[in-house]
Amino acid sequence: MATPNRPLLIGPDAGPEPPYPLRMEGKVISGFGRGSKELGIPTANIPVDHPDVPHTANTTTPHDWITDIKSGVYFGWAAINLPPSHPNYTAPLSQSNGDEQQQSSSSSSSSATAAAAAFSIYPMVMSIGYNPFYKNTVRSAEVHVLHRFDADFYGVDMRLLITGFIREEKDYAGLEALIADIEFDCEVAKRSLAREGWKVRELGGLGEGAAQGRLDGSWLVR
Repeated sequence: MATPNRPLLIGPDAGPEPPYPLRMEGKVISGFGRGSKELGIPTANIPVDHPDVPHTANTTTPHDWITDIKSGVYFGWAAINLPPSHPNYTAPLSQSNGDEQQQSSSSSSSSATAAAAAFSIYPMVMSIGYNPFYKNTVRSAEVHVLHRFDADFYGVDMRLLITGFIREEKDYAGLEALIADIEFDCEVAKRSLAREGWKVRELGGLGEGAAQGRLDGSWLVR
């Protein structure tokens, strides 16, 4: 399978440039069902062009940017609020250590802290558009979270911090070419997000000896 002739890094090492990062959130919905079956790349979809779905730019004034943004492939970070019943759920640190005293020491902010701790952050690649290969007639946001999950998580809250644009959407002569491009998109996202200026601070070092990120990801777990 041929490797796409595209750069493996997006943007300067210092971090995302305006208008990024962009924000988007919503509940995960069932998509077209092709990600896992045909492509081997499962997606978590959220509604697009819906009045109840917040889309804000990283500015002091909210802006409904998604109606004007060009279709294509983007990358960044996804925060997912998995329920305790999900096999990939990770308990908040205070719960996993059994530190009940610490948990109750600040009752005024305990609910907000618990909500924030419930969100887990992962790198992601997302497609916004109509996917010409499948000739979709409805605009969609299909998010491929770069993590292997053991079960679906429909209906949960997902927040996205979109840090950059990878490429425009296009049609393909065959399925293999589409898969090759998507796999390359994933590699671009992994390498680009591994830089300190692109990693969110809330993830810590992402491994022993690794430097902590400098990108503000507090909105993901607010």
